[in-house]
Amino acid sequence: MGKVFYISRRTGIVVIVAAAAVIIIALTVVYAQKSRNEVKPVNDTEVWKNYRLPTSLAPVYYNVTLWPRLVMDANGMYIFTGHSGAAFTCVNETDLILIHSNKLNFTLTRGGHHAMLRGLSGAKAPAIKKTWLEVETQYLVVQLSEKLQVGSTYWLYTEFRGELADDLHGFYRSEYVEDGVKKVVATTQMEPTDARKAFPCFDEPAMKAVFHMTLIHPLDTVALANGMETGSWTFLTILVLPKKSTQFEPTEKMSTYLLAFVVSDFISIKTPAEAKVLIRIYARRKAIEAGQGEYALNITGRILDFFQNYYNSKYPLRKSDQIALPDFSAGAMENWGLITYREAALLYDPSMSSNGDKEAVSTVISHELAHMWFGNLVTMKWWNDLWLNEGFATYVSYLGVNDAQPTWNMKDLMVLEEVHKAFAVDALPYSHPLSSREEEVNTPTQINALFNSITYSKGAAVLRMLSGFLSEPVFVSGLSVGHFETYTVVDSDPAVKLPASVTEIMNRWILQMGYPVVTIDTQTGRISQKHFLLDSESEPDRPSVYNYQWFVPIKWMKSGTAMGQHWLLEKTGINNSNQTTHEPMRTNSEWVLANVNVSGFYRVNYDSQNWQRLISQLTSDHSVIPVINRAQIVDDVFNLARAKIINITVALSATRYLSEEREYMPWGSTIKNLDYFFQMFHRTEVYGAMEEYLRGKVQPLFNYFKTITADWTEIPSSHTDQYNQVNAISFGCRTGVEGCVNLTKTWYRQWMENPDKNPIHPNLKMPVYCNAIAAGGVEEWEFGWKMYKNSSSATEADKLMYALSCTKTPWLLKRYLDYAFDPDLIRKQDAPFVIVYIANNVVGQSLAWDFIREHVFEYGGSSPLFGRLILSVTNRFSTELELNQLQQFKKETAAAGFGSVLGLDQAIETTKANMKWVAENKEQVMRWLSEELA
Repeated sequence: MGKVFYISRRTGIVVIVAAAAVIIIALTVVYAQKSRNEVKPVNDTEVWKNYRLPTSLAPVYYNVTLWPRLVMDANGMYIFTGHSGAAFTCVNETDLILIHSNKLNFTLTRGGHHAMLRGLSGAKAPAIKKTWLEVETQYLVVQLSEKLQVGSTYWLYTEFRGELADDLHGFYRSEYVEDGVKKVVATTQMEPTDARKAFPCFDEPAMKAVFHMTLIHPLDTVALANGMETGSWTFLTILVLPKKSTQFEPTEKMSTYLLAFVVSDFISIKTPAEAKVLIRIYARRKAIEAGQGEYALNITGRILDFFQNYYNSKYPLRKSDQIALPDFSAGAMENWGLITYREAALLYDPSMSSNGDKEAVSTVISHELAHMWFGNLVTMKWWNDLWLNEGFATYVSYLGVNDAQPTWNMKDLMVLEEVHKAFAVDALPYSHPLSSREEEVNTPTQINALFNSITYSKGAAVLRMLSGFLSEPVFVSGLSVGHFETYTVVDSDPAVKLPASVTEIMNRWILQMGYPVVTIDTQTGRISQKHFLLDSESEPDRPSVYNYQWFVPIKWMKSGTAMGQHWLLEKTGINNSNQTTHEPMRTNSEWVLANVNVSGFYRVNYDSQNWQRLISQLTSDHSVIPVINRAQIVDDVFNLARAKIINITVALSATRYLSEEREYMPWGSTIKNLDYFFQMFHRTEVYGAMEEYLRGKVQPLFNYFKTITADWTEIPSSHTDQYNQVNAISFGCRTGVEGCVNLTKTWYRQWMENPDKNPIHPNLKMPVYCNAIAAGGVEEWEFGWKMYKNSSSATEADKLMYALSCTKTPWLLKRYLDYAFDPDLIRKQDAPFVIVYIANNVVGQSLAWDFIREHVFEYGGSSPLFGRLILSVTNRFSTELELNQLQQFKKETAAAGFGSVLGLDQAIETTKANMKWVAENKEQVMRWLSEELA
């Protein structure tokens, strides 16, 4: 997953630059290569102290046999045993073999060594002098009596055992209960650095090899791996029940992080025998028998066909297995030929799952299938370039679903679901560039930290912008995998008129963090840009070689008429003609709207007169402004106000027209931005006035959906209308719309009286469950908990898990927090969600904060997960008392030897910013609301 690419070939690995993709990365390739050359070993003599492998050895293939035990041993542990052989070629003369190994116990040879070495194809292997495990850098170190010979190939053999733990990493254990019987699944999650927990390997993405896998497993289970099963046989061992040994065809040449293997008693559904690619959906027996895999089976083939056409390259494998796991840390993982998922990301039950669940399943499947080419066939050299792999898969996942579900409007929804998400996190002073220098990313912790919204959502947003100013056909024309070894000179394409090379344009977006706010003064026609930071008084925590200046493509319109595209190349708008204005944007009467359809990754500010003209247009006839831009105007004004670029009253004025708005995207943007107001003002008198004002805005939307659904008995036909119906109920109940809470309580009570017949439509379950439990007491909560524990649907369980956090009863929330630390009650993968959900409840915030402080040692203060929990649990802190608590917590963790706790410094700075924002805006917001309500 990344950017400086290698392509799998039977003859080896070829460094490539990917046609139009290279348009994106050409200079970045040079940057990364230059960076790599500048990387100096931390330790020249004790190279095993370095986190990066030396370049002296190159793996060719592995033979791996693993035997997971699905029952506890005499010590009360689940284990696996195995043996592995790694064939590698000596590239540079060395007397040292470094191979990754983590938490494996080795069987020592007669000579007392961890491994055996022999030569292949006539090569003579030197004797092993010494072996040891380097725990910190996760190596098995083999020191030789003589140097290996350049060009010769060798075979390193090891025998080992490891714990089949329930830690969701490497080769791990997942458990579930079916018909009262506990079932155990042995499964994997290797990315980014955990293949080394399963067997010794050269565990870096550029170290591609072929893998020959054999799994030993109970007779009543099925074994899966990346390759197709080639045969299995039963064998007997002394004092052990008969076992089955299953072999798999060799993999394509690929990275270790893409390995996967699973042993379970799952069953499957599959495509017909005549299908060109065998697609199989595996899951728990009851889930498959209930038809929950049918939608995934149906849409996978359609999306796979789309990507084969999109990349102009056939899917390279014989099969595509997809498996839903009860315990899985990520949403899904693109293992080549065996994609693993959380159950909620693959399984869809029409009777239980919402249209949002259906979209989520579709986009996750599409994302993972996109990786089969971009990530698996073509792979990054190192993790610092993770962004292009994940950003690209995120971008094209929407295209794949758009092809399979053309009525869903997925290309537009990407703005709300990805671009806005990226805007939020990339406006912080501690953001980071899409591409980092290699020396900045070394340890597993640093690598894991890159799996964030910048990598995924900003990566997608920037690629969407590139496709926009090149045009999608030009962008796609360069992505033919068959042409990955050649450059495509888009800059000379007469149909593409650019102010600079694509390399010059894109590296300003790739190699520096953040994005600009473009300011247009319609009184003068002057255009300027400035690095947008949510905290106007902060400074970015890293310098930029481009001085935080971008080449900005500005598509714009004037009073509803499209005006083409203008490029802003300087901070002041000076161009080659030495002009500081764009005369067509100068006007005293017409409104100007820039960044039409949010085609660029930037915010837009205007002079006060143009803001007033835009807001007047929204009030008089909002339909003249494109729906995406109505959502963007709201997002821009609220964020510009938070950054103190415009007055907060301009942002509030942009909400006046909402009583006439019926589209989902503007409402979605509004609700997201107003959430900050709810968080900051929930303990002040502003809250009541704000609630009353917004109730007047959402009441017409609530009434509208009540009418078109025949008093809530039907569901709207449009995908986005279904989403907005949820907004009408959830926001209506939040602001006290008459009848809203009673509606949810009535439906929930009907369900309580007849648990076998749920009257609540799947689309509406989230707001109904939450509001009914919030308005209820112990009885409602206990019923929800019972239904959560009994649910056979992952998506239903997820909705109930969230809703249980909505109660206003403190002791129930405290008990729920305790449940989160019991894996028999709440799965480990879900525990962080429970804590964050409770923290988002006003009643539960202090409980969650106390819980975090109490359990800091269990979570480990240096883990990225704990850092994210800190930020989530404290995001509404806005008082002197809360700031003091954070600062005291920092002192306590430091005194306990934790050093720097990830996220804690950010939480302190966020709290200070919140305090300042409330102090500066409280009176002004209250005054504006009072005038509007008068």
